[in-house]
Formats: sequence, C-alpha cells, structure tokens
Amino acid sequence: TAKFSKAFGDAPIIEVSGRMYPVEVRYQPVDPVREENGEATYVDEAIACVEKLQQERRYDDILIFMPTEQDIRETCERLSKRCTGLVLPLYARLSGSQQRLVFEKAGEQKIIVATNIAETSLTIPGIKYVIDSGLARILEYNPRSQTTGLPVKPVSRSSAEQRKGRCGRVQNGICIRLYSADDHSERQLYTAPEIMRSNLAGVILRMLTLNLGSVQSFPFIDRPHPKSIRDGIDILHDLGAIEKITGDYETDTYKLTAIGRKMAQLPLDPRISRILIDAEKEGCIREAAIIAAALSIQDPRERPYDKTDQAARAHALFQHPESDFLTYLNIWDHYHDIWERLQTQNKLRKFCHEHFLSYRRMIEWRDIYQQITGIIYDDKIPANIKKHGKTDMDQNLYDKIHKCILSGYISHIAQKKEKNFYLAAKSREVMIYPGSGLFNRAGSWIVAAEITQTSRLFARNVANIKSEWLEEIGKDNCRYTYAAAHWEKSRGQVVALERVTLFGLTIVEKRPVAYERINPEEARSIFIREALVTGEVNRKIPFLEHNLALWQKAIQMEEKLRKRGIVADEEAIARLYEERLPVLSDIRSLLKLIRDKGSDDFLRFREEDFIAVEPDENELFRHPDKIKIGEAVFPCSYNFAPGKSNDGVTMKIPLGLVSKAASENVERFLPSLLQEKTLHLLKSLPKTIRQKLPAAQQIAASFIDQTVDSRKALPQSLSQFIQDKYRITIPQEAWGLEKLPTHLNVRYSVIDEKGKEVKVSRDIGQLQEELADTANLSALDNIRPQWERENIVSWDFGTLPAAIPLTTRHGLVGYAYPALQEKDDAINLRLFFDQRESETHHIRGVSALYSIHFADRLKQLKKNIALTGELKLIAAKIGNPKLLEQSLLKRVKVDLFRRPWRSGDDFLKHAAVIETQILQYGQQLLKSIEPVLQAFSDTQALLHKLALKNRGNNPLLAFFKDTQNELQNLVPIDFAELYSFERMKELPRYLKALALRAERGSLNLAAARKKIENIAVYSQKLQQIIVSDENDVIPVKAGFQVLQRLNFTAPDFPEEKRNMIEE
Repeated sequence: TAKFSKAFGDAPIIEVSGRMYPVEVRYQPVDPVREENGEATYVDEAIACVEKLQQERRYDDILIFMPTEQDIRETCERLSKRCTGLVLPLYARLSGSQQRLVFEKAGEQKIIVATNIAETSLTIPGIKYVIDSGLARILEYNPRSQTTGLPVKPVSRSSAEQRKGRCGRVQNGICIRLYSADDHSERQLYTAPEIMRSNLAGVILRMLTLNLGSVQSFPFIDRPHPKSIRDGIDILHDLGAIEKITGDYETDTYKLTAIGRKMAQLPLDPRISRILIDAEKEGCIREAAIIAAALSIQDPRERPYDKTDQAARAHALFQHPESDFLTYLNIWDHYHDIWERLQTQNKLRKFCHEHFLSYRRMIEWRDIYQQITGIIYDDKIPANIKKHGKTDMDQNLYDKIHKCILSGYISHIAQKKEKNFYLAAKSREVMIYPGSGLFNRAGSWIVAAEITQTSRLFARNVANIKSEWLEEIGKDNCRYTYAAAHWEKSRGQVVALERVTLFGLTIVEKRPVAYERINPEEARSIFIREALVTGEVNRKIPFLEHNLALWQKAIQMEEKLRKRGIVADEEAIARLYEERLPVLSDIRSLLKLIRDKGSDDFLRFREEDFIAVEPDENELFRHPDKIKIGEAVFPCSYNFAPGKSNDGVTMKIPLGLVSKAASENVERFLPSLLQEKTLHLLKSLPKTIRQKLPAAQQIAASFIDQTVDSRKALPQSLSQFIQDKYRITIPQEAWGLEKLPTHLNVRYSVIDEKGKEVKVSRDIGQLQEELADTANLSALDNIRPQWERENIVSWDFGTLPAAIPLTTRHGLVGYAYPALQEKDDAINLRLFFDQRESETHHIRGVSALYSIHFADRLKQLKKNIALTGELKLIAAKIGNPKLLEQSLLKRVKVDLFRRPWRSGDDFLKHAAVIETQILQYGQQLLKSIEPVLQAFSDTQALLHKLALKNRGNNPLLAFFKDTQNELQNLVPIDFAELYSFERMKELPRYLKALALRAERGSLNLAAARKKIENIAVYSQKLQQIIVSDENDVIPVKAGFQVLQRLNFTAPDFPEEKRNMIEE
C-alpha cells in the first residue's frame, strides 16, 4: 500500500478494517530430528492435530493448508481412515462439482484440505480451525532458462496472516502453524509481486504499443530484475515482434515490427499471438484459433484423484499420437459434434461428465475462441470459421498447424537424447510430462507449449516436428559455423561443412555449402591447390590435361633418376595459376572465364615451367619407358619410394604374357638398373674374393659391354664372366642376394584385359606358378554347373571319375577332383582343385550316404549299444555315458562305412556285404570295451584308496593326482574311436601297469619320479606327433605306431618303461 501511495504522489491511504474474531495461534513444528530421519512430515503432524482436536471434542469445521495436490490426496486418504467427519479436498484442478461440496452444509464436521486457493481466492464459511503447513507452490519464472517453475516454498508472513484469518470470520478460532515462531518471524513480510516472478514479454509488448518509452527507464512500482526485462525483450525478438532502434542495454530503444503490431491487437500471450498471425498466412486459422484458445485457459480435462484410471481411459478417445495440440482439436471436434447433434445443455453436460471434461471450461474455451476470431476478422467471421465441423486432418494440414505453433514456441524446441528425455534450448534437459499423449513415443524433435519446473523440468503440451522446419522458422536466431573447407570433386566446387545451431541445439550437421560466399580468397586458394594442381576434377578440361601430362612427365624424371629437386613443387605450380586466375572456386566459373577469353591458352604451361633443375638426358635414356621382348611390349614405370612396396621399376605384364616375360632376363633391357645391380653384387662379395679382382666399376663396365645379349640370371652371368676373364671361381652363395636393396629387383605387375592389377611380385617364377593356378580355378568354375549337385540322398549320379581334365584356349591347365561332401547335415557333390582335400571329403561323404542308406539299422544299433547296469555306472566315472554310446556309433561308421567308392555298383556291393555285419560289429565293440571299463574302475578305486591312506602327504597326493590325470588321458570318454581292437585288448594291461606304478610310488616316490623323467623325452616326441590341424586330429592309435618305432630304435629301453610310455 505504501508503495502505491508513493508511486502516485503520496496519495492518502484509507484503511478500512473488517470485523475479525480473536484467533489463537499455536506453533506446533515438526520434530526436526524425526523429519531428518524420515519418521515424520508436515502431513503426519497435520493429521495428529486433527486427531487431537477431535479428542478435545472440537467438532467445528477444519481447514488444512497443504502445498501440493499429492499432499492433499495423501492427507485426505489418511484422515478418512483415522478421523471422523467429512473429508474434502480443494484445489484448482478439482472438478466444479467436487469444489461445490466445500460450500454446502453437512450434517457432520467438515475437514477441508486445500492448497493456497483457499487463502484469498475464496471464502469457506464455518471454519473455526486452521492447520497451516506454512508451505505453498509459488509460481516463478526463471528468465535465464525461460522456464516456469512451481517450487514448494515457505509462505510469507502476510500469507500466513491471510491463512489465519480464514478461521476468525464468524467466531473465535484456532490457527495451528506446523512451524516455529522463530521460523515465522524470519520469513519475508510479503510474497514477491507477480511482476517480479513472471514472464514480461506480454508486459513489454503492451508498453511498446502504448508508447510508454524505454522499458529500462519505466518507473515500475516494483522494478523487475534487469534479467527479466532482457528475457522479455529476447522473447519478443525471437518472435519477430520488435527490432532495435539504437542505444546500448541501458538506453536502447525498440520499436514494434509489422508482426509485433498485429500481435499487440490480440489480448493473448505473445507466443500464442504469433501462432495466430502465421496461421492466417498458412490458411489454418480455425485450427490455430482453437488451439490458441485452449492454451489460454486451464486444461479442460479433469482427473479426479479417485478416478484417475477412468479419466485416462476417457481421455484416450481424444489423444493424438503425434501432437498434444491436436488432442485439443480432437476434444473440440467431439464436443461440437455432440452439440450439433443434441442441441441440449443437459446432454452436453452429460457428455462432459462421462468424458471427464469441465463443462465450465469448455464454455470458457468456446467464448475465447469466438473472441479471438472476432478480433482477427473484425467481427466479420467467415462461415468456415464459424462452423464447428470435424477437422479433416492430413499431413499437409498437420505441417501447417505445427509450423505455426513452432513460430510461437521456437525457443521451446528439444532434441531427443533417450526415451522421453530431451535436450532443450540453453542446454536444459527436459522430460516429456507423463500425462502427454507422446509419452514413450515421441520423435526426434519436439516443440512444447510449456516447460515447467516441478519435481523436475517437464515439457508439457508437446508435438513432433520436422527438423527441416527449424532453420526456416528460426532463421533469425540460427548460428552458422564452418569447418573442413575442401575441394569436392563431385560437386565441382570448394565446399565447407556448415553446422547450424538454434538456441545451442544442432539442427544441421555437416551440410556442404559453397565456400566462396563465406571466404572467397581462401576458396580460390583451395580450388587451385586441391583441384587444378592435383587434377582432381569431374570432367575433362583440355588445358588441365595438358598441364598434368607435362607435370607427370617431369615427375617421372625424378622417379627414374631417384633424385628429388628436379620437379617444381606444388606450391610453385599453384603460384602459376594464381598469376593467371581471378577470384573463383568452381569449375563452372572457370569454364565461363575460358569462354569469355575465347581460349584456354592463358592457362597452358610449358614443360620448363615444371622443371626446377635440368636432368642429364643421357641418364634419362638409360631408363626406358617400355621393354620389347619378341613382339611383345611391356610398359615400365618408376617410383622413388625407399621402404615402400612399389619402390623401383615396375614392369606391367598382360595376364596371357607372364610366361613370355619369364623367358627373358629383363634386367638386360634396363641399362641403369643393370649397372647399379652389378656394382652392388660385386661389392657384396667376401673381402677375400674382392682382393683378387680389379675395381668393381672396371669389372661392371667390361661385363655390361660383353654380355648385352645374355639371358642367364645376373649372378650366374657374373660368375661365368669372372671365371672366363679372371680365372676365379665364385660360388653362387657368395653373392649377397639377400642384401640387395628392394629397388634393384624388378617389380612385376600382372594386369588383366581391363588394365586392373591381378598380382604383383618381384619373383617372376612365383607369379608364373600362381597364375597358372588362377587359370585352373577359372576353368574349374566353368565346369561346376554340369557336375555339382545339392542334397544327395542316394547314389543316383553315376560313376565319379577320379579326375576331370581342365582345359582353356591355351590347352590343358590342370584337373578337377569330384567328391561327395558332407556339410550342414546335407550331402553335396562338389569339385575340388586339391586332390587330397577331395579324397578327405569323399570318404566322409560316402560314409554319410551309407548312414542314410542304413538309417533303420543304425536306429536299431543305437538301442543295442546303449549302456546299462554296471557298465553305465563305470562310464559315468569317465564322463557322460551318452558320449561313449555316440563314440561306439561313430566307430561303427568309420570302420564299416568309410570307403573310397566312385561307382554306384561298388557302393551297393559293399552295402550288401555289411548289411548283416552292422549290428554284430556294434556288439563286438561293446564287448571289447567291457574289460577296459572294469580295469579303469579298479585302477581308479586303487588310486582313491592310496590317496585316503596317505592323507596329509602332499607330495604323494600330487603324484596320485598326476596318475589320475594320466588315467583320464589314457581312457577318455571317446576311447572307443581311438584304439584298434588289438590295442583295446592291451588297455587293461596298461591300466594295471599304471596301478602298479602308483603302488610303487607310494613306497618310493623318488624312484617313481626318476622313471617318469627317463621317459619324458619319448612322451614329448609323442606329443609333437599327435597334433591337430584345421580339419582332423591324428588318432591316438597313430601315436602307438610312433611308440612302436621308438621301441625298435631303443632296444635296451626297459620293458616297464615301454609300457609306461604306451600308457
């Protein structure tokens, strides 16, 4: 009051106090220790106060102030269970019918639990007791983050007095404050004025409309913080409503734009006004006005706390999967569809009640819509706007509506980080409000009508948007940065990668744009160096081909002579172009310049332009560009690249002429290489030989003159020359061939008919062998279709030859080897290039075909060889008995089915022979393993007995453990596959020898260890022979053959040790 008086020339203050009854104030704070430990809250204390009042038989009406809806619901629920009386909630979002219950008379005590809506907005009669939590949600706007928050904060002293006054209207009252008197005295006297905690964009727009001067210098009664003023100005600027005239922050002044003047005509939030202005242009004013009106009122949807599930189901009828704004449109359409059809208020009320819509807010919404359209059309509203028909929504209309919404809420965009969580402007992380129709299904980009801070930062009323709209609509706020300027051959211009950000969010990443409009001089420099100098262009340009050919010719001089500094560097060539070209950075402009000049002569360089130092012509002649052998011509290229694979001279050989090239010693056609290699070989000779010879240069000169036509390899020719001339014999191993630098061996590059490199090597003999194989494989592929088959189940393909000749137009090049191959449970006929691989696959394929042929008999065999009784129990000591049964089955197949047959007759003849043997063979195998299993069991029992007897003797226990491991290795679970019948008979003896060794070791461990060491070398040899490769494991029985050989080569080796090795 004093502030108003001062603002208006110290106007007199007339104070008229209303009649109030005495109110007793009690301070009953929550115990801080219990509150800290989570044992008590202000809700608990409020309930305790009600219980105490009822215990004191005080049954007048009670008003409890709670800060949040959740607190109200919890308090009501608990009071209903623990206290008598009618418990009623009261808060703004409560439906009208529920709110009216508060004002109606009741035949019992009313306990009303309310937010600060009951503080000043309405008066509840009959209240005698007030219980004040001292807290409230207070609307606050944060200009820095442009978010509206509703934090729970302590109320001011003036608000506390207002709450106290609720119980002194008609009789004496009691106000119980759930905080201390000290806390009360330390609170602010008044709640901060709304202008201090609100978004000022609308205020500033109105002030500019009324020509009230600079916002910064306006004499506000309560002056807002400068940040709030700055934020309001920024929002209006983002909306395109204002533009700066002059001045700095303290004195700057602004004026309304054409858009701003239109916005000022609408008594709405500036953001909503901007939506409507754009909607008029887009032709969607009806839909935008409906949405704008909805955003200007409280949400018409009601969610009674005791009927949240029913409300959610009812509201789902209206929900739009892409946009909460279109959900409002759906509600509007349904509501007016009912109105058009029913035309009665009662039925409309019933519709609202059934769908949990506030009838009062729906009427308010409709009124605001009519006001908005009346203002826009100056009360001459078109028929299509007046009409409330159903919206025909399609993608085009969706885009129009949301572009308009985006223009109003451009600073409320957000980019998806993870499900439901988004990065909003100014690096804020927001979460989609769980009540949104887009919760759990929103897209990559959204726009929100509201960003509110409660328990966290929520985005409310959101919609999916397209990222490509953002730059168009927010262009005035976009920031552009450029990186990685470079020549792009496909586009024919210098480009940079453009990054566009809007309010700190990247909306375009790495978009290539012409760099010339950003930095013309640098773009020209890049164009010259990366396009013209290197020749990296997307079309043939005559002057450029001319220049590149001259430059490449000059470079080849350096490569041939293995010297740097002959050719002008890239920077020197770039300067030549800079002297001739204006500022341009693309092919199109370059070609236009040439057309304008009538010729490209001004860009054609001379050969001397590329030469920094003139080379020796004679030396260049010693490096020919091609070699002719007979009628064949082989191009040669040179690379001076020490340490790299392409260092030296490369001879290109067409695929069909490899043998031709291999028939000659090509070094004799390369004078410079021949001389250098000869010198290097001579200098690499041992000193004892070099001392007997003249100087290396002298020998080399004589040798080259006399052996120009020699076709022998160079070391052989040199040896022969020195033997003939100097009578000194030089062995071939004396030449230091391994010390030769890489570039002194010719590099052979074999190319196909298209000029593509097929193979490269410095060993022409190796190339000749490998490419012969390549030819064979090619011929093999040609005949595959006529031979190969899939999914064979019987021998119905005739006789398979052992080999099939492979021929090409050059004659016989090799053989293919057909074989049955078992792969992925199928039998296929395949051709192989390798004979051994073919034989390995074929014998297994034949076995697999027999398995199909004898499927029924093998099924019976499985039953016959199933382990039972004691045998099954012993097998379980080794491993899984089923694995041993599988091993027996495999052994039968290996011994009876694996045959190299190549004709159907042989296959069937053998089938007839073994048909009656399969079951007998299985029984024979089963019988042969019985003594082995029994011996295994006896040996294992003995080891267990010895271990128990020698408990505590760690060395002996370690010895027994090693012996147990040997036992397991000797008789693994698949031993039936590994041993021949003869060796199987010997296994019990080996096991007894193992048991004997264990008994002797228990008596004399040192002697036992020494015996083991004596045979270790033989065991190691055995391990080296019993090895694995990719496809097979050499059977252990092969190891026994090795042991047999060892026995023969060591006749004095003790019999016991031989047995130990065999074990």
